[in-house]
Amino acid sequence: MLDFDDARSRLLATAHVLPRERVPIDAAFGRVLAETILCPADLPGFDHSAMDGYAVQTRDFEGEGPWTLPVVAESRTGGGVPTPLSKSAAQRIFTGAELPSGADAVVMQEHVERTGHHATFHTKPHAGAHVRKRGEDMACGAIALDSGIRLRPAHLALAAASDRAWLEVARRPVVTILSTGDELRLPGTSASPRGVLPESNCVALRAMAMGTGAYARVAPLVRDSARDTENAVESALRGTDVLVTVGGVSVGAHDHVRPALEKVGVNLDFWKVAMKPGKPLAVGRRRETIVLGLPGNPGSAMVTFALFGLPLLRAMQGDVAPIPSMELARLSGTVKREPGRTEFLRARAVREPRGVVATPLRNQASGAVTSMAEANALVVIARGRGAVEAGEDVHVLWMSELGA
Repeated sequence: MLDFDDARSRLLATAHVLPRERVPIDAAFGRVLAETILCPADLPGFDHSAMDGYAVQTRDFEGEGPWTLPVVAESRTGGGVPTPLSKSAAQRIFTGAELPSGADAVVMQEHVERTGHHATFHTKPHAGAHVRKRGEDMACGAIALDSGIRLRPAHLALAAASDRAWLEVARRPVVTILSTGDELRLPGTSASPRGVLPESNCVALRAMAMGTGAYARVAPLVRDSARDTENAVESALRGTDVLVTVGGVSVGAHDHVRPALEKVGVNLDFWKVAMKPGKPLAVGRRRETIVLGLPGNPGSAMVTFALFGLPLLRAMQGDVAPIPSMELARLSGTVKREPGRTEFLRARAVREPRGVVATPLRNQASGAVTSMAEANALVVIARGRGAVEAGEDVHVLWMSELGA
């Protein structure tokens, strides 16, 4: 069995960054930027007021106050270049409006007494007060957004401020999910015969894949037949960047996925990983299509896809941070285990004044979808570590970071 970290590294080493495409900025949320955006001009482009108030020259405030100055003009947002400020005068100004030449400070209107065409100031302003200088946010030619970031709303705002209406982003990976098993039926369909279960993996895996920006589609359910599985795999491989199979990757009499993959020309790199849950994980490739063969139990399928599939999809989009970061936590209770496999325990984690405290859930069965829904984190216990006592340090992966 491959070590968990080695297995994921081998998988990510096979990832090729997909071609870029040009999209309108309002369709770029959640996509991975495939270009470097430079600031086309100083941001802001001119000195302007950060407050509603009065533009003044600080040299006019000599001696002891109060000081009364005539208000000679007005500068408002979008009003063009304001009239230069004459000596011993003030100019009404509004937030975002350009500072008139000759002015070097703005006094908030709350600190000014206005009487007709005159303004009285009781406090001496200092140069630069409430003025946002040209280029204060970013100088012309500076990097506004770097390639490889996943675009958040604030990134889109900065792109718009950089006068960009279209952005180059990585193409969405196409993911096909193929679930196998005689015991499965579509949710909401007849439960006859007894023992047939609603299939729950595909809906979760599709949602997880879409959360990375991928386009995910679900193939029809496949029965436990060698010929049916082979035909379904061949069909699912067409026009997809990543094929995810669910179930049938072990060595049982009715596990047909691995032989089917080999028969249609998929070169398997590895199929066992020293991890719990999820040991029977197959990874291979046919030409440019990468294949992930996940175990069929819901807990195992979701955990392995979160730890292998999602980083792969992020890497294929050129994401500079495809692997979620771990955080140190304190275990709330004892975990009995034998060393040998990296273990990922479903847990509830909370932030307390002294740090994160993680409590593993009682039900760690690989087939339990309930504990996957209840958990907000995975406790990670290294392969060589034995029992872990309450109060000891462990690492956690947040479900929100995993996309699960």
